Amino acid sequence: MCNTWLHIAVINQKESEMTAATIEREIQIEAPIEVVWEVVTNPAYIVNWFAEEATLDLRPGGSGSLNFTEHDHISPLRVETVDPPNVFSYRWSQPDGEEPTESNSMLVEFILSENGGVTTLRLVESGFDKNDWSDEKNREYYDDHSNGWDHFVPRLAAYAATANVSAT
Repeated sequence: MCNTWLHIAVINQKESEMTAATIEREIQIEAPIEVVWEVVTNPAYIVNWFAEEATLDLRPGGSGSLNFTEHDHISPLRVETVDPPNVFSYRWSQPDGEEPTESNSMLVEFILSENGGVTTLRLVESGFDKNDWSDEKNREYYDDHSNGWDHFVPRLAAYAATANVSAT
């Protein structure tokens, strides 16, 4: 059973111009934190709720990729934070051939906490206020990824709650 709380925080948004935003999702998962950590960070499990193919060098500075074959899109990423079993983050959406930086990519954070065998997963995608993208590109990205996380976060929760995942 999953209890979903969806929240989108938009900061400094004018009607026609977005200057900063954060996409946030939070969900309660009926699974131990170690299981949810594995589902979020292990490519063998990522392919069951997110991308059709995944690679990940799980260490700060490690590289990885998420292949969304249905959309013919491969998204390279760089791991930023690995703090088992509480925080995992990566940068992605940088221009092709470039290393991700604050000014050319977005930061995705998975923040986990547990209470009584129920894990709270908080997802935050940020960087709108730091990138050098146009307002139009930021708005399109925001809309696309906001809708995407609405789809993928509940899939992650459902998979973690029922999967036979061995925590390492």
